Amino acid sequence: MTVAAAAASGGVGGRRYALLLALNDSEYARKVYGGYGNVFVSALGGGGGGGEEERWDCFRVIDGEFPAAEEVGRYEGFVVSGSPHDAYGDERWILRLCSLLRALHAMGKRILGICFGHQVLCRALGGRIGKARSGWNIGVKKMTFVRDFEGSKLFGDLKEIPQSASIIEVHQDEVLEVPPMGRVLAYSDKTPVEMFAVGDNVLGIQGHPEYTSDILLNLIDRLVNNNTITSGIGEEARRTVEASEPDRRFWTGLCKGFLKRPTAATTVDMPPREVAPEMMSCSHIIAEEDDTFVRCLSLAN
Repeated sequence: MTVAAAAASGGVGGRRYALLLALNDSEYARKVYGGYGNVFVSALGGGGGGGEEERWDCFRVIDGEFPAAEEVGRYEGFVVSGSPHDAYGDERWILRLCSLLRALHAMGKRILGICFGHQVLCRALGGRIGKARSGWNIGVKKMTFVRDFEGSKLFGDLKEIPQSASIIEVHQDEVLEVPPMGRVLAYSDKTPVEMFAVGDNVLGIQGHPEYTSDILLNLIDRLVNNNTITSGIGEEARRTVEASEPDRRFWTGLCKGFLKRPTAATTVDMPPREVAPEMMSCSHIIAEEDDTFVRCLSLAN
């Protein structure tokens, strides 16, 4: 299994972030944006305050490219992308990603999961995921923040959390139960867990803060053309794009606030070992075959 050398996509000093790409570039993303890595860095890069330089390293975990164990401790935060794969699958790279996410959480690293990343992060930390009970959810959708919202301190200088906000969604799986000690921060009419947090270093968002409307429209066309969704679902999704724009500036600001807020003592809520026995067995298998992430903890401390 390849361990990729870090490939700089920004400055060489200052804060470092790792983007864990769980999908391959579409032809449209390559042509218009130069790949999904650029989509993410354009959306989430910068805005950290203090004029610090940033370096974003992209690892295609879908192809078995992971950060080397000796590099993990040098990153301020990690972002896990969406994916066409099921987060509850048993592909080798998915199990290895789960193992890495558990190690990162134990180290107190900030982890942001987007769509598939939201789901696989939940799985890795002991929650439950599966097929969405209401089926496909595609388009510009409104999510509502819980009334007793306890997440404002997660987002740095973000001054105000609205009652609701629109975001691009493309998923047929969902979080069924948040990890132990996790809390639900937002929901929608179709998805009970749109956003969750564990401690102050883990955040999962079911929607796509990084997507623009043109990316969504191209994706809808591809899903219809390859018969992944019906033309009726595609038409309804297009109507949501015509009706409203996602609150992208709010969402990218929220994500930046989470990843880049001033470093403080981190609360790490680890699930007890007896939860999610299927994941514990997966981690044991990974540790036997490849101890890269077992070594992350000792190398970073």
